[in-house]
Amino acid sequence: MNTGDTAWILASSALVLFMTPGLAFFYGGMVRTKNALAMFMKVVITMGIVTVVWMLAGFSLAFGDDIGGLIGNLKFFGLFNLGQGTTHFGLTIPDNVFMVFQMMFAIITPALIAGAIAERMKFNAWVIFVALWSLLVYSPMAHMVWGGGFIGNNIEALDFAGGLVVHINAGAAALAVILVLGKRKDSGAPVRPSLVLLGAGALWLGWFGFNAGSALAADGIAANAFVTTQIAAGAAAISWNMYESLTGTKPTAIGFASGAVAGLVAITPAAGFVTPFSSLLIGIAAGALCPAAIKLKEKFHYDDSLDVVAVHLIGGIIGALMLGLLADVAVNPSGVNGLFLGNSALFINQIVAIIVTIAYSFTITFIIIKVIDITIGIRVTEEEESIGLDISLHGENFAAKE
Repeated sequence: MNTGDTAWILASSALVLFMTPGLAFFYGGMVRTKNALAMFMKVVITMGIVTVVWMLAGFSLAFGDDIGGLIGNLKFFGLFNLGQGTTHFGLTIPDNVFMVFQMMFAIITPALIAGAIAERMKFNAWVIFVALWSLLVYSPMAHMVWGGGFIGNNIEALDFAGGLVVHINAGAAALAVILVLGKRKDSGAPVRPSLVLLGAGALWLGWFGFNAGSALAADGIAANAFVTTQIAAGAAAISWNMYESLTGTKPTAIGFASGAVAGLVAITPAAGFVTPFSSLLIGIAAGALCPAAIKLKEKFHYDDSLDVVAVHLIGGIIGALMLGLLADVAVNPSGVNGLFLGNSALFINQIVAIIVTIAYSFTITFIIIKVIDITIGIRVTEEEESIGLDISLHGENFAAKE
């Protein structure tokens, strides 16, 4: 055990948890006032649901002994057999520190999906969805990529901090959910850019734990991930504002915030495998391509309320693909070189992993949300939607006055 590594991963765990309320502010500022509190609740409730699910079975399904390359066994059910001062995972940190760090990833991933279903989904249906999705989609994906499953071991794709497991997974799931949920009856423009900026700032801060913490040690790889995270976020924020200016709109605060998040998403799979200059390129690409991808919902007529597909699915794909181009073994000896350094295999592996992740996440999510819809229904009534979900679902009002 290394006390420095342990201290860093504990701090990183707290930073990643901090991202979830940050996400609540980010999303809450983008919906109409009558739905803001409901948006907050759909995000923060994951902090409770997933904590319990992860403790009971989610961690074990993700990091237990491999079953067929798809899922772990129940070796750590209820966190029994989990060493407190030793490790089953060959790390320099205790098992329970590794477990709680991974818990924070499991919490924020379904919370990301909440942005796509804003202003029209029942709260009880959301609670059930989060619990089932965490067990049937997130844990298997974490195992397939990080826990000894076939994406990491057989396809040999790289994913430093969650491009596949978190962002592409959540983005594909969001698309499946909104296709079943349908469009809002009406929608409005974001009304509180200040909250969006506050949320983006919290996400940006927490992302250093998200990415640099994924080195699972306080070492040079963590330092590289910290640096590349900052560069990609800054470059993408500027790139998004430039895209707005070049396409006939004014550079907006929400555009800057969204660009920063897009850059953070894109650098996530690559942070510990690429150079600082490569992270600059990744950030520029994400800041330009993610806002362009928002137009997809106009072309294909789906209602992705807060552009989860454009930012997380497309941003995750950009990062995973550019990792296949730009990975440098000089940065991280446990990785491999990418296409630009003579290894075309990694780029191909990344493409295959992206396809597998989208196919698995979309299919299982579609089944889950369909079953919930058939049984208890997933959509609020027209009257509840018209009144606003703050009052109709929670009996509280974000804009209440004394």
